[in-house]
Amino acid sequence: MTLKDMSLSAPVAGFIATVISYAGPLVIIFQAARTAGLPAEVLSSWIWAISIGSGVLGIVLSLRYRAPVVIAWSAPGSALLVSLLPQVSLGEAVGAYLVANLIVLVVGLSGAFDKLVARLPLSVCAAMLAGILFSFGSALFTSLQEQPLLVLAMFVTYLVCKRLSPRYAVLAVLLVGVGLVIGRGELSADAWVIGLATPVWITPQFSLTAMLNIGVPLAVVALTGQFIPGMALLRSSGYVGVPARPLLAGCGLGSLLLAPFACHGLALGAITAAICTGREAHERPERRYVAGVVGGVFYLLFGLFGATLVSLFTAFPQALVAALAGLALFGAISASLAGAMAVPQEREAALVAFLVTASGMSFLGLSAAFWGLIFGLFAHWLLTHGTAPATEQAVRSRPAQETR
Repeated sequence: MTLKDMSLSAPVAGFIATVISYAGPLVIIFQAARTAGLPAEVLSSWIWAISIGSGVLGIVLSLRYRAPVVIAWSAPGSALLVSLLPQVSLGEAVGAYLVANLIVLVVGLSGAFDKLVARLPLSVCAAMLAGILFSFGSALFTSLQEQPLLVLAMFVTYLVCKRLSPRYAVLAVLLVGVGLVIGRGELSADAWVIGLATPVWITPQFSLTAMLNIGVPLAVVALTGQFIPGMALLRSSGYVGVPARPLLAGCGLGSLLLAPFACHGLALGAITAAICTGREAHERPERRYVAGVVGGVFYLLFGLFGATLVSLFTAFPQALVAALAGLALFGAISASLAGAMAVPQEREAALVAFLVTASGMSFLGLSAAFWGLIFGLFAHWLLTHGTAPATEQAVRSRPAQETR
């Protein structure tokens, strides 16, 4: 990175993207840790691992490819863990993380990402993701019973900012929620401490149930819910020369190394990355990589103070955390539902995947996310086997002059 590439807008974009990541997706990790009853030191190690991994990979890849490559933890993967972590031991969860990240690494090294994605019905994958995220959206409104004023204020703030400045809606919601909690004296100041994060080693344990329940869905969600939109964002922003192979392999390898410290998975950013890839970061695309580098630096700084972040979020009421998590995932839920229903011929299979996953059912010791994927793929095969793909049928149905 040279001085001539520096500007004010690019570092600001990198800082805002990082702050929004902590304001929204990080809340889901806190919710997962709470439901699983994880001790504070393990949660602090989790935050340290995902932050350090995101920071190092973001800096290295942005400098290597001169593009704003934003790496973050898998938010849909975090959501998946909310319902599954309480069902397994921490060691088994780490073993499942290793399996999931090994799959991502192998797919990345093989260069088979595009081929693999082409074979998976994206509607079914999107429906499974929507089913995973469904509980977060509904929890936003059930939390109205506990804190109606707080939740309604956050909800209205989200809608207003979505109308005026969509990119900063989640950040605005966080500020309004925190302001109300402090103003009403509901902040547990005794729980707030300032301290550095200390990595905690967790010895992996390999369980077939955990690998099928957590490992396989985690890998599928990462590939379809993070890497596909992440690569699409880079391509649409003009960075067509950035190859997918090293990005997937780098995230897979980094996640493997950090998994014993509770890192569930690193992936390409999409929602927050848009802040760094657009004209707001810099008028000239070749200088926007600075935003990715600066964002990585802030990830490193926030990761070092993971213990402080843990105590800060612990001091807030549960209703604020639930509402913030739900609102932060509104965009992901909407996009998943739209993707699930996008192809008319695949809607029945996608609906099956969504309903099974959202039901929260468990069968033969395997989770709803796993069965949602299996049932959806089976329904897709049964309903479409022997028929032309949707895109091919669309082409065949057009008049001859439209296909020239």
